[in-house]
Formats: sequence, C-alpha cells, structure tokens
Amino acid sequence: MSSAVISIFDYGAGNLRSVENTLEALEVGYQLIRTAGELRHATKVILPGVGHFGQMMRKLDEMNVRGALVETIRAGVPFLGICLGLQALFTASEEAPGEPGLGIFEGQVKRFQGGLRIPHMGWNQLQRVGPSRLLQGAGEKPYVYFAHSYYAPVVPATAASCEYAVPYTAVLEHDNITGVQFHPEKSGDLGLKIVRNFVEI
Repeated sequence: MSSAVISIFDYGAGNLRSVENTLEALEVGYQLIRTAGELRHATKVILPGVGHFGQMMRKLDEMNVRGALVETIRAGVPFLGICLGLQALFTASEEAPGEPGLGIFEGQVKRFQGGLRIPHMGWNQLQRVGPSRLLQGAGEKPYVYFAHSYYAPVVPATAASCEYAVPYTAVLEHDNITGVQFHPEKSGDLGLKIVRNFVEI
C-alpha cells in the first residue's frame, strides 16, 4: 500500500464516492477534509466536482475555504481538480455570470454551442499539446470518459486537449497544479493509471 495520504476536499456535492473507490482500488490512503485548517496541512489535494459552477463556488465561500484553497495551491501543494474541479481554477464561467472562480488561470469557462448534443457524454480522444506527468504511459492519443456541458479554454498550461466542435482543455498541468475535464474514475484502467500518476507526483 502506498504511504501517500490524499486529502479529498468535501464541499458536499462532489463525486466523492467514485474518487474514494478509485483510491481504494489503488490501495492509496486518503482522508476527507472540509476546513481551511485541514487544507493548509494537506500534502496532496483532490478537488472533485459535479454540478453547477456557481453552487460550487458559493459553497466554498460559505465554508470560508476559498482563500485557503488558493493559498494551498499557490504554496506548491500537489493539486488535482476533476471535472468541475478543473473549471473552478479559471476566472469565471458562463454557467454563473458574476460568480468568480479561483482565478488560478485566466479565462472563462464556456457552454458548448451549436447543434451539438449537450452534455458531451461518452468516450473521446485526447490530443497531447504539451508534456504531461498525468498521462505518462497512457499512449499518444488515449480515450477517456467525459460528461460535461461546459468547457475550459485552451491555455498555455493545457497539456492535452479534446475536441467537441471546438478544442478545449482536457488535461491541465502547471508546476504542482493538475486538472482533468474527464472522469478518471469512469475511464477504466487508464483512469486508474492517471490517478496513480498524480499520487506519485
């Protein structure tokens, strides 16, 4: 069993159980955390997220953890945002006008437009656009499972993109900060490998 202990931030609406199941399958120790103090003592943090951008950000504010979360990320603690947890790293989202994100990366999360089936659900292929520790050993163009209606723009920190009418960030990596738009816990053995790669960062 790995000696690493992962702190999963529980804001009350994340896909916690599926992330817990993934870590248990990898035999990785974890704990659920809910306070600013726990964030400041964490050595690795996963922020899972499903649902509405505005509700998530308001919940973080109600829990008085926004500042501590940004502080922890900027202090160099390894961080993995999953789905909405990746989108929260950006400045804002069309899903919740006027509700600020964490602002770690500049840019606005946008809703898919046009004649697309929304949400974008199912398997899609990643296109590597930069070096990636998360995708180490994953092959050149791996398929992973998505379920989302909003997408983050391609930015300098984008390590892999995906296309659903428009290209968007599927894997984000900059120093200690990582994020995935897809659901590794629904992406089979490859998803397990990606989470393992985060654990070993």
